[in-house]
Amino acid sequence: MSHSPLVLGRRSLLALGAAALTGPAHGARAQDNALRGVTLRVATFRGQDQTLLTALGLTDFPYAVEFKEFNSGNLIAQAMNADAIDLGPWSEIPMVFAAAARSSIAVVATLDGPTTDQAVLVAKDAPFRSIRDLRNKRVGYLKATTSHYFLIKMLHSEGMSFSDIHPVALGMSEGLTAMKSGSLDAWATYGYAIQMLESQGDARVLRSAADILSGHYFIGANPRRLGDDAFRRAAADYIGRIARAYAILTPDKPRWARIIAPAIQVPEPVVLAALAEQNRPYHPRAWRQADIDSAHDVAATFAGAGILPPSVDLQSVFSTALSSLLQS
Repeated sequence: MSHSPLVLGRRSLLALGAAALTGPAHGARAQDNALRGVTLRVATFRGQDQTLLTALGLTDFPYAVEFKEFNSGNLIAQAMNADAIDLGPWSEIPMVFAAAARSSIAVVATLDGPTTDQAVLVAKDAPFRSIRDLRNKRVGYLKATTSHYFLIKMLHSEGMSFSDIHPVALGMSEGLTAMKSGSLDAWATYGYAIQMLESQGDARVLRSAADILSGHYFIGANPRRLGDDAFRRAAADYIGRIARAYAILTPDKPRWARIIAPAIQVPEPVVLAALAEQNRPYHPRAWRQADIDSAHDVAATFAGAGILPPSVDLQSVFSTALSSLLQS
């Protein structure tokens, strides 16, 4: 059946008018519905994402979030490779190890952050005064993490290598136990473990890694899901919430300390002192080429120590899937 030009024109105009009135709202509803169908499996460290977002009322997600707690970035990278999580942070070090292993991960953003909570610890009454005093001593570290990297760099600065110590690769909880029991002479570690051991009188800082690390941390995403537009928008929204949380707390560190002290089981004054010492704020952003160049320097250090192959492809790990959705 044919239609006259007049009838077709009137119907077309009516359809266009209806679209003009309902199109944007309908589109917004469709987007909301799409996000409601997304579940983000997010890796978090104790006292970080889940604790902060909840305390600040930033968990009104238009999608579902399942938090999973980890205590090291290398475990997060392994979980993502196994398709057990969708979003999570790690430093340059787990990323270069994952890239060398050709793991299924993607870096979608950079998280600039402080380097002041990274150090080599020794017993409070230990006689050691410098890294050179650790020759032939039992030194714990967390493999494929920042502590692995800065321990290598500290040893090199004293003309030493791993062959000059007795290195002991331990997980975070095992390292805490070993340090408290005295079965380690020193421990290269990071995060709340430092404040916990210091506050309990079990350890002191032998040397800080604040001047060794770049302060570049990365936010990884599960590459299996980056082809889904709704997932990309949900992931970008989540990263934006993390940015808001740090923007709120950076100028209000007493509030920050009140929030996380119970979660990490460290006295609030100790937490506040550690936060006050941060040498730069946390700030998520789109990654830049300079971030990859910095990571190449890290890979070269491990290659020089004979731990990684001499050439690791890092460029292919970085994805622009979220770049247009994030602040630079």
